[in-house]
Amino acid sequence: MELSVTDLRELVAALGQSDLVELTLKSTDFELTLRKSGAIVAGAAAPVVAQVVTAEETMAASPVPTADPSPLAPAAPPATPPGKGSDLLSISSPMVGTFYRSPAPEEPAFVGVGDRITSGQTVCIIEAMKLMNELEAEISGEIVEIMVENGQPVEFGQTLMLVRPV
Repeated sequence: MELSVTDLRELVAALGQSDLVELTLKSTDFELTLRKSGAIVAGAAAPVVAQVVTAEETMAASPVPTADPSPLAPAAPPATPPGKGSDLLSISSPMVGTFYRSPAPEEPAFVGVGDRITSGQTVCIIEAMKLMNELEAEISGEIVEIMVENGQPVEFGQTLMLVRPV
């Protein structure tokens, strides 16, 4: 069974619009589980848990895929800028969409550089297919750098923020 990026996007969107909390696909080649965390917020989809990788894993990965990724291999996140310490973890985008630092243009940002975050805390919103997906941190720590500008399009696996774990 092959699963394209388009198929995956459609599954994520369908899960976000449905009453399902979890969806698991299994084949002989792979197993994929999509899971909502928390309840649906009015006007927004359920929060999506951020993918966290170490800075070393990020730097070792290829920043641009050269061919269609295999369903067995996760897409590689973009490389971390040189000079970043290996003690940093990245919060990466779990989907293609538009990055927003705050819930509305006139409201303050969820987090800023120097802020301490806790696991489960909303750090940004990724808008995908007219759905506002709150991105929750999987780790606790201090925001060292926000690598994306407000309103900028982001790719799956793109590093959004660097965090120094506490």
